[in-house]
Amino acid sequence: MSPHAGLDPVRDPVHDPVRGLIGTWRGPGRGEYPTIESFEYTEELTVTETGKPFLAYAQRTWSSAGRPMHVETGYLRVPGDGTIEFILAQPTGQTELAEGTLTAGPEGFSAELRSRVVNSATAKPVAATERTLRLIGDELTVTFAMAAAGQPMTHHLRSVLTRQPPVGSTQDSLPGGPA
Repeated sequence: MSPHAGLDPVRDPVHDPVRGLIGTWRGPGRGEYPTIESFEYTEELTVTETGKPFLAYAQRTWSSAGRPMHVETGYLRVPGDGTIEFILAQPTGQTELAEGTLTAGPEGFSAELRSRVVNSATAKPVAATERTLRLIGDELTVTFAMAAAGQPMTHHLRSVLTRQPPVGSTQDSLPGGPA
């Protein structure tokens, strides 16, 4: 057992503009791109405090049949007033350094991020990505666009996620989630 079990995590004030993002979020999404058939999915994303000046991020998606589709992991940083960074790794062979603007509001925030992408030698090449995060209360809307497969920057994904109850509550999962 961790020596810190049961204690409140260290609250770094740099996270104040995005503090509402901490927790687990789940909801439906839809994907499309000129080179593939449109599809629907369920997305879950978890953001946790680390005790350092960054938040940990983990994301996964699955099909309506429960088949795993995509995962990514990384860190979220708020290095200064009005700026935000996402550092992400994907098992498909890409890493992203996404940087952008952060606008805080009374009930949440919005972030617009553009990335530089590094592809492994065996990955399908992705030239760049753009992400938006919009948090209002307990609803998080995420959009994702990419320049890949010979296509210019094009919308690819949109999901609308809701905050999930803490683990151990009587509402641990939503119907349609992984078993």
